[in-house]
Amino acid sequence: MRPKISYVSPQEALSCVQSGHRVFVQGSAQTPSFLLKHLAQEAPRLQDVEVVSITVYGDVFIDKPEFQGHFHINSLFVSESIRKAVNEGRADYVPVFLSEIPELFNQGILPIDVALVHVSVPDQHGYCSLGLSVDIARSAVNNARFVIAQVNPNVPRTQGDGMIHASKFHAMVYCEDALHEANFNSSVSESDQKIGQYVAELIDDGSTLQMGIGSIPNAVLQCLYNHKNLGVHTEMFSDGLIDLFDKDVINNRFKAIMPNKTVTGFALGTKRLYDYVNDNPAFSFLDIDFVNDPYIIKQNPKVVAINSAVEVDVTGQICSDSIGTYQYSGVGGQMDFMRGAALSQGGKPIIALPSRTQKGISRIVPFLKQGAGVVTTRAHAHYIITEYGVAYLFGKNLRQRAKALISIAHPDDREDIERQCFERFKAL
Repeated sequence: MRPKISYVSPQEALSCVQSGHRVFVQGSAQTPSFLLKHLAQEAPRLQDVEVVSITVYGDVFIDKPEFQGHFHINSLFVSESIRKAVNEGRADYVPVFLSEIPELFNQGILPIDVALVHVSVPDQHGYCSLGLSVDIARSAVNNARFVIAQVNPNVPRTQGDGMIHASKFHAMVYCEDALHEANFNSSVSESDQKIGQYVAELIDDGSTLQMGIGSIPNAVLQCLYNHKNLGVHTEMFSDGLIDLFDKDVINNRFKAIMPNKTVTGFALGTKRLYDYVNDNPAFSFLDIDFVNDPYIIKQNPKVVAINSAVEVDVTGQICSDSIGTYQYSGVGGQMDFMRGAALSQGGKPIIALPSRTQKGISRIVPFLKQGAGVVTTRAHAHYIITEYGVAYLFGKNLRQRAKALISIAHPDDREDIERQCFERFKAL
């Protein structure tokens, strides 16, 4: 018998949010915008409500200047939706490895009063799915005193750790909003394609892939159609994987951890992707403390971790979360996978980035900008790739690293970088 489900108004559901509470908000495609819009309307009765999340999409409403004193965003990752608020000092950022965020909730370092999640409609047994964003949402739900669900028939049911019985919810609000989407296929440039080719040449058959989302990961995936028996264990993925599944290039056959399944924390892309993972037993959406655990990652064979950066200095220090003091994103899971790949038998940790910004500024630099955040240390850097080639840094001294990185900088920037390196190292 299908359990009886009762929905309430957003106002009634959000009445449990009180001044001084810490509120968790699910992110990415599952950002509960309907609830956030109504939460903003509750501002007159609320003071000092702290909001924690990772990547959020769309209008989050509560980040507006007029809500200062009512809501304060304390983000564990800085996405475009809240970037302005963070850099204007109206919100804060917590640097933390993605794999360790669940421990902030589990240990009560950031105790959660209320969790706002966006879930599928209950099935015949009363279970809802966290859909495309299980990541840190699972641990937030486990630890929250109150859980409010935005229930939406457009949310796909994904297999893994995201199943929650409706009885767990303090209140359920129904909506039929479209999920947040992102299309990365249209932005692949010529330099991205060259980078993709260099990366693909490093990927052996039978490798286990981790990749981010964006134009470079998509360019890499477009170069893998002649590969065989690839696996995927990644914190996130997008539409670029679908064709590789359909062609049996990706089949997860040789993975040590959960063979025959793609392991992920979340997915973000288009409706095509969301339909593809719906009730698809080939995918497991799992708690991020498992997905991003380097000890788990390293057990897979030939892990290839493909990540990007804002800039890389000539010693191999990798800045990925800021442009100088301007906070652009966050630590995320880059180091989780860079380390996991390095420890994997035959693994390859890769940083792939264009040699220049869109404004023509070199990304290979003698010194990081003042205030830049080092997400991946020079001791962890192995492969750095631009459209001009591959620099292999593992085991190289500082002068050798500088020489290798100068060789993959934009040709018009090499002379200036080399001059500054000569002043620093006295010889190259």
